[in-house]
Parts: sequence; C-alpha cells; structure tokens
Amino acid sequence: MINAAIVGLGWWGQNLVNSVSVLDCNAIKFTTAHTRNRDTAASFCAEAGLNWVGDYDAILNDPSIKAVVLATPHRAHVSQILQATAAGKHVFVEKPIALSVAEAREAIQAAERAGVVLAVGFNRRFHPSMALLRQEVQAGRFGTLVTVSAEQTALHGLSLKADAWRAHPEESPAGAMTAIGVHLVDGMIDLFGRIKEVYAQVARRASKSADDTTDIMLRFENGASGHIFCSTTATPHYRIAVYGTQAFAEILGHAMDTFRFVPSSGPVQVKDTKGFGMLRRELEAFATCVESQRPFPTPLDQILHGVAVFEAVVRSVQSGRPEAVAAT
Repeated sequence: MINAAIVGLGWWGQNLVNSVSVLDCNAIKFTTAHTRNRDTAASFCAEAGLNWVGDYDAILNDPSIKAVVLATPHRAHVSQILQATAAGKHVFVEKPIALSVAEAREAIQAAERAGVVLAVGFNRRFHPSMALLRQEVQAGRFGTLVTVSAEQTALHGLSLKADAWRAHPEESPAGAMTAIGVHLVDGMIDLFGRIKEVYAQVARRASKSADDTTDIMLRFENGASGHIFCSTTATPHYRIAVYGTQAFAEILGHAMDTFRFVPSSGPVQVKDTKGFGMLRRELEAFATCVESQRPFPTPLDQILHGVAVFEAVVRSVQSGRPEAVAAT
C-alpha cells in the first residue's frame, strides 16, 4: 500500500479518489489533498478522510507521501511534475501530460533522472475490451490492417462556463482534443503504431463557451488510415473499430462493455465486460509499479509521440491543411 496525495479536486480528481476508496483496495490510499480553493474541497475532503494542505510544498516535503496524483489544469502539469520528481515523489498525471513535445520531453527526462515512476492517465488502455482488441491485432488475425475508426462523445461541454479553465483555448486547443481526443489518439498508437500525418477540423456545435467538436483524418507510418470524431456536446458514446483484410472488430459503449470480433470466415465472437473500473485499475497499476520500481505499462515514448500528434492536430486546425507529425 502506498500513500498518495491528490492535487486538484475538481470532478475528475474526485473520481480518481473515489475509484480506490473501497475496502478491498490494498494498493494505494489517498491521505492528503491540495486545491486552489479550500472551501470548494472541504466537504469532499471530510467525506473522503483527506487532510487538506494549503500548498504543494507541504505535500512534497511530507516523507509519508510516496506519490502525487495530478488532476490539475493542463498547463500546470509540467512544473508540478518537475517539482515532484525533484522531491523524489512518483507521479501520476492526468492526460495530456503537456501541450507541447518540448515540455513533455522535459517532464519525462526529469522523471528518468530522478528514478521515479511517471504515469499518464490513459485509463482506457486497461479495459479488458481493449486488451482483447490489442491481442487480436498483435496476433495478426486481421491480416493487413486497413483502417481504424474511433469516436467518443460526452455532454460536459454543455454546462461549461466561460470562466472555467477548460474553456480557455490556451488550456484546451483544437476543440475536444484535450478532453477526449487524446484518448483516441493514444488508443490508435497502441493498436497501429506511429502516426505520420493528420488533417483536423473543429466546430462549435452546442457549447456557449468553447469549440466542442473535432474531426481528424490520420495516416499511419505503416500505411493504414484512421479517423477520429470527438465531441463534448453529443450524447455519450464510445466506439473504436479496426478493419483488416481478414477481420473486423469493434469495442462499443461509453463504458467499453462490448467487444465484437468478426472474421471474414468463421463464427463471430462477442465478449461483454460489465462494470469494469478503469480508474481503479490504472491507479492500482501505478501503485504496483511504484512498489516494484518498474515502468508504468504505457510506454513513455508512445506518450511523447501522442503529444507530437496533438501538436500536429493543433497546427492543422490553424492552417486548414494536413500536417506532418514531428519526429520524437
């Protein structure tokens, strides 16, 4: 069991704490919290048994705290990671790790120098449905990979206020990318490998405060194509589908419950996994890596490449043209 501190207690930070606040979780325990405003977090801290502290340094100087979990605005991530690694703390940071390759590389190198675990919260990698899809891709059961299509939607953009940090284009460029799209990019990198080129468009369909919808066409280094659709103002849904010369497969449902594999010949395979706790599983994996001093399962070179893809998407939105993904 490791003791951890949560930094940032908005709706997502609270989700992270709640995901492991169960009697049978013996891997990680949140003991301490820090937020910008104590009043907004007071009731939650009382309910969750968290000790609120007034500044980040109090966490970094506490020898009982082995790891910090960052659920803070995107532009704060890198400086907070640098401070934590300098203090010898292991770090779990919500996605995206950074908004530029240069900053992401700085954070990764700092963790490597300090010899601490650095994990980024792409929780969907841990779902059994994604494990099944990954297994089929790696086993070559699709034949030649032709294309991958992914879509994810949510409704939180409808209630986003103009003064919320998530509404600021400096924090959340390219529409729904930082909220949702980076998850889909990460899943595609996991399945198909490195991305060569992107062409992106954004729109404001229903939000009063920010661009809410993003479409991206992609080309992979292996020659396959891809498409991403994400929105923060559309009825919640998730789907990722892989097409090959010998099979088709998809994961369906906002909670990724259903995996379906359809070979060109032979029986269709369907596997349902209900109620799987992705947040708990990723935090338990993080704690296990801290205890064993092993790298987190999501490779940091893939994380860095994902930030390069994100940068290319932002450039494409601005230029209105396809943009190459920078080498990392």
